[in-house]
Amino acid sequence: MSCDEERRKGTARRPFFNRSRLSRNEKKIGRTNDLNHCTMVLKNLIKARKGHADALSDDTQLAATGLLPGLEALPTVVLVLDKRNLRIAYANPSAESMLEMSRKQLMQTHWSELFANADELATTIASIAENRFNATRLDAALERAGREPLHVHAIVAYLEAASDYVLLELFENERHLRTDREERIHDLTAVNKQLIRNLAHEIKNPLGGIRGAAQLLEFELGARERDELREYTQVIIKESDRLQTLVDRLLEPHRHPHIVGDVNIHEVCERVRAVILAEFPRGLTIERDYDVSVPDLRGDKEQLIQALLNIVRNGAEALRERISQGDAKIELRTRIARKVTIGKRLHKLALDLHITDNGPGIPGDIRDRIFFPLVSGREDGSGLGLTLAQSFVQQHDGLIEVESKPGCTEFAILLPFGN
Repeated sequence: MSCDEERRKGTARRPFFNRSRLSRNEKKIGRTNDLNHCTMVLKNLIKARKGHADALSDDTQLAATGLLPGLEALPTVVLVLDKRNLRIAYANPSAESMLEMSRKQLMQTHWSELFANADELATTIASIAENRFNATRLDAALERAGREPLHVHAIVAYLEAASDYVLLELFENERHLRTDREERIHDLTAVNKQLIRNLAHEIKNPLGGIRGAAQLLEFELGARERDELREYTQVIIKESDRLQTLVDRLLEPHRHPHIVGDVNIHEVCERVRAVILAEFPRGLTIERDYDVSVPDLRGDKEQLIQALLNIVRNGAEALRERISQGDAKIELRTRIARKVTIGKRLHKLALDLHITDNGPGIPGDIRDRIFFPLVSGREDGSGLGLTLAQSFVQQHDGLIEVESKPGCTEFAILLPFGN
């Protein structure tokens, strides 16, 4: 399903962050989380009290254990499965909320029908059912048709009071995974930055000597030898110039001063759009979905233009086959994000800029390394465009994330306001 089809059906992926959940902001955030937790418990208790007269499960053996009323009040997702066929015998109100299905619908569903990759967890459930062990924990990404994968920490346990059933408890852990991913990206970027600077200087120092020696050698040659050997000295000079250009690009984020001013992000988008359409005048459409209420942000306009240009140009290069067919599409979308945590800092407002294309997607073998220097999915790519983009965005205390599958690649740039 393409990005456009998902959006038309109302099933487009949510942003890569959860705006309603905060990672850490000392006591205030702790109190908010505790309040939300208590509110969920109270709501479930009220719902359980109101529906007490109704049967919590169609399975009389399970209902007779007396366990179900206690599971009703839990704020976590709880499912009880029949171990013989993995049919859902019970679902608490939290499961109804997360899975967006009523209890009645869930109890008419088998586990394998809920998620596209349900078999991965089904093996663990079967092991519990066969009494190989009493309980186990694992992390899983449960895939739902037309929706963002559900990242959970799952506990699968054997029910002694009901031997024909298995209890499954799910905790959403997307926030923890995202925080870990941010920290890993930040640490790797810092290491790569230092490595690149040291390596670039080590290359640059002898490079000038090599080029100068080739020029002197060409000058010292006689007229006859110069005509015969000039081809070889020119190879040395040109290759030295090529390496010099590569080194300059590696050092670019650290060389230019950070000039801060008020930046209208839509002017940045329009500038990049004009450049790309000039490079690809036919077969490519760049759509705009701007939120006109987005305020100006403080930043270096030239760096932001370069960062966005690198991302959009990468997308256009990946769309060459579709461009030849005339149906290549890139979308620039701006929104305001509220209560966003970037690098363990809470920001009240942030720019949420998405760049989406309908290309073939990022190859799986480089997806986790796409922002590393010299990593490219194209044979003629330098592997520096996204590295520089990430460096420029991080200099603005921002972050770039990417999600990709065939037919839909989406980069998300988060830039906090008020810095």
